[in-house]
Amino acid sequence: MTEFAAFSSLLLPVAVTVGAFATGFLVSHMRFRPHASGKPSNKATSRAPDTSFFDAIREVVITLDESDRIRYLNQAWQTLTGRPVSESLGKPLARFIHPDDRSALVAKILELKSGAIREFSMEVRITSNGNETRWAEVNLQPAPGVAGIGFVGTLDDVTPRKIAELSLRNINRDLESRVRMRTAELEASNRELEAFSYSISHDLRAPLRSIDGFARILEEELDAQLTETSRTHLHRIRNAADRMAQLSDAMIAMASLSRQSIRRENVDLSELVTQLLEELKEEDPNRRTEIEVTAELVATADRSLMRVALENLLRNAWKFTAQQEVTRITFHAERQDEQRVFIISDNGVGFDMAHAGRLFEPFFRLHDPAVYQGTGIGLANVERIIRRHGGHIWARSSPGQGATFFFTLG
Repeated sequence: MTEFAAFSSLLLPVAVTVGAFATGFLVSHMRFRPHASGKPSNKATSRAPDTSFFDAIREVVITLDESDRIRYLNQAWQTLTGRPVSESLGKPLARFIHPDDRSALVAKILELKSGAIREFSMEVRITSNGNETRWAEVNLQPAPGVAGIGFVGTLDDVTPRKIAELSLRNINRDLESRVRMRTAELEASNRELEAFSYSISHDLRAPLRSIDGFARILEEELDAQLTETSRTHLHRIRNAADRMAQLSDAMIAMASLSRQSIRRENVDLSELVTQLLEELKEEDPNRRTEIEVTAELVATADRSLMRVALENLLRNAWKFTAQQEVTRITFHAERQDEQRVFIISDNGVGFDMAHAGRLFEPFFRLHDPAVYQGTGIGLANVERIIRRHGGHIWARSSPGQGATFFFTLG
């Protein structure tokens, strides 16, 4: 880019910064340079008007008189608007501006006249000769001390950029609409699935009670006649019915969690953990324990849902430490990546991290159900509760080394 002084055909001195391209010159900046005396120099006035330089520039070079009428245009004007320069001279610039942008341009020119601003740049739409609308960036500044000239400036055709911007905006709007539609469809599908799960689980209760009840009647009435094999079969029937009833109740509970609204409040998680651990101790008073709970860990969350989540995590820790001489459970918090992370650790049997990716899937069991009872729903419920709070949960462990669960709350 090169800057040098030039004179227009109206003997107007300006400093022009230009760059040369194959198709002509591109003005990157043009500013008015008034004469010290406020009048053109004799050297300038002795020159014959020469428009060849400005006609080689790809930007429109324009001057306006004090009434905002066009005094000078280079040939780039015809390229931009499709109108001959000769037919446009003497007419108000606002006449060629789109009606929706006209008042804003006139207001800016009035600010220039009042001295409120020294120059301005704005994007407007220009109506071309064939009623085509093109976008131009208008740059204007006053030209004091130059007879018959009020303002000098440029108009740069930015139509390709505006078309690209509008196209991108339409693409984004269409994408957002599709995302909203797909999200709504997914939410509706999930609601239907949860309602179906709830309905099936609820409807299974009655037949399961019947199976268990009639098996028990057979066992009592035919007690003396039953062989050991028959008695084993009846026991297996009743145990299977009982397990199915537990799974049914778990599915109902999971569906209910999804539909329960969240009521956030300040919840002392340390207090909840302490209460739940005391309840577990009452269920097994002979167990030796070492409990560490960091006090006053408060979070903004739904109290009832967080009690469900913490109870599931703590019952797991209690269950999988049953074979240890001393049960050790801790609850504390740390700062990780500018987030507060709550942590529950135990010294239980642990698990292989190769299966960690499926840990929060419904009905997935890492340990032998004959040894460690459960439905396989607990951690799935925990993950759902944490996710509904805008948080995340993960775990670290190794076989025989206990387990540590980490979770955040949004």
